[in-house]
Amino acid sequence: MARVREFDTEAALEAAMSAFRRRGYEGTSVQDLVDATGVGRGSLYAAFGSKEGLYLAVMDRYRERYAIPLVELLGSGAPARDLIRAVLVGVVDEIVHDGERLSCLIVSATTERLPHDPDVAKRVRATTASLDDALTEAIRQAQASGQVAGARDARDLAGFLLATVHGLRVMGAITADRGSLMRIVEVAMGCLD
Repeated sequence: MARVREFDTEAALEAAMSAFRRRGYEGTSVQDLVDATGVGRGSLYAAFGSKEGLYLAVMDRYRERYAIPLVELLGSGAPARDLIRAVLVGVVDEIVHDGERLSCLIVSATTERLPHDPDVAKRVRATTASLDDALTEAIRQAQASGQVAGARDARDLAGFLLATVHGLRVMGAITADRGSLMRIVEVAMGCLD
């Protein structure tokens, strides 16, 4: 008879996500995950198969928590220029208010795991593509309504804005100075004129 899982999977994923965001994949040991989740090593392995299996589950959760709501927000039909500004300012606010300086899991996975881990690469690329598509569509609609200048290709602007979001995360890890980060937001918004 199979054993019933004796821990809250959702809570374990949340705790593991924080651990990976604090230390990265390589910097987080299995013991760190045991300590963070309060779940025994054997139970973690039984539930997720391996440290990498837990990491992949965390990446999926991260996408559900951060990327999917952004895609839905960008497709909400609200004025696209306002949405784009809200997304950029939201990233800045999250950085400034994050006392732990947690990294963006997509950025850290890209630099740490993507080159040699096809499962991570697949997740990073899928998340990035969905955000890029949502931004592209929002920009196309904004160009059609005159909110955003039509001189540049919508896909190119979306790629630039996505790079700006990731760049804000990196710069925020260096300094969480709101003024510096907001100047980046203003330059990015100026590119839509």
